[in-house]
Parts: sequence; structure tokens; C-alpha cells
Amino acid sequence: MRVCIAGGGNVGSFIAVELRDAGHQVLVLEQNPTVLARRQRTDGIEWREADACEYRSLEAADLASYDVVIAATGDDEDNLVVSLLARQEFAVPRVVARINHPQNEWLFNETWGVDVAVSTPHLLTALVEEAVSVGSLVRLLQLEDGHVSLVEVTLSVDSPANGKTLKDLALPRDATFVAVLRRRHVIVPRGDTVLEAGDEVMVLSTPEVEPAVRLLLTGR
Repeated sequence: MRVCIAGGGNVGSFIAVELRDAGHQVLVLEQNPTVLARRQRTDGIEWREADACEYRSLEAADLASYDVVIAATGDDEDNLVVSLLARQEFAVPRVVARINHPQNEWLFNETWGVDVAVSTPHLLTALVEEAVSVGSLVRLLQLEDGHVSLVEVTLSVDSPANGKTLKDLALPRDATFVAVLRRRHVIVPRGDTVLEAGDEVMVLSTPEVEPAVRLLLTGR
């Protein structure tokens, strides 16, 4: 997979290394020469001095040939411009954008070409809730412009799902089990999987059926 990352700071460079190690072809666009000089020694990643908010820079990078663009700069306005250009001018199939300030989250949607928006503050909040909340549904991640959410519940002893198989729970049509985490092991969900107290159950769900998912797994 060919991935272009706008922004070669700490976030962008970390993502680049992770994707390179996973076997993907990675290009990083960074306009600050000082930052670029520090990063160019990273093997297996193409670094280019360019302003990713300029059409000509993206054209020179042959952005239309990439499968994914990640707007990872520290400026929300820049990330929105990169996302819009990637989608409307270069028809990149997948656009992921970083949200630096939570108050700007409402802008990061399909209107600006964003498929997936990642808000670090909101993600950290969700992870804290996930770590300390037993018997409560926690929203970990929103996908498809908020139309689908990844939610997690750590089953309490008195959960109505405790001791039942997944097929017995009969999730709503617009929800599906993704994984069950049990004592640091990942269990691939199957119909005959029996849930236990302490299991971390992950579900993909639309907002409309989320209350029904909560009721099945928490009883409230």
C-alpha cells in the first residue's frame, strides 16, 4: 500500500516508521527544512520538502497514485486543506486526519474529504474510561463520519451477558462483535463463544442501536 503523510513531526514520523515496518511504501511531506534534516536519515521512507497545502506540491508528489493520505500536521486548518485537496483534486481513496483541538472536531467530516478523524484528547479520555470503567459502555473510536462507533464494555459480575453465548445475545442488525479480550488474550468472536465476567467485549455499532447494545451487555 502507498501512503503519503503530510507532516514530519513526532506524530507523522512515528506513523511513517510503523507503516514502513508493516511493509508499506511511505512518503512524508514536510515543509520545515530543520525538521526534514533530522528525519531524512530514516531508512526505507521517502522524505520530501514540500508544503502539503499547495496543489503543485501534491501534484509533484504524484498524490493521485497513493492509496491513503494521512494529514498529521500540528495545525487543524492545514490538515483540513490537505484532506480536501487529497479527496477532491487527487481522488485518494482513503483520507485520515489528525485533530489537534477537540473544538474543531465537527469540521473533520466527508465535506472536507475526511474518512477517519482521530482526536488525541478524546482518544486518551476514552482509554482512561476504558481502563477504570467496569460495567459501562465506553466509546473508543468513531468511524464513517460518526455513523459507526467502536464501543467497549468490561463485563461486570451482574452483567446479563455473563455466562451466555454470543448467539444467545442476539445483537441488533446494525451491530457486530469485533473481539473479546480475556486475561490478555484475544478471542475471535464466534456464535458459541461464552462470555465471562471481566471480559472486555468490543462491538461495532451505529448510534441508533447503541442503547440496545448497552442494555444487552450492562443491563442498563
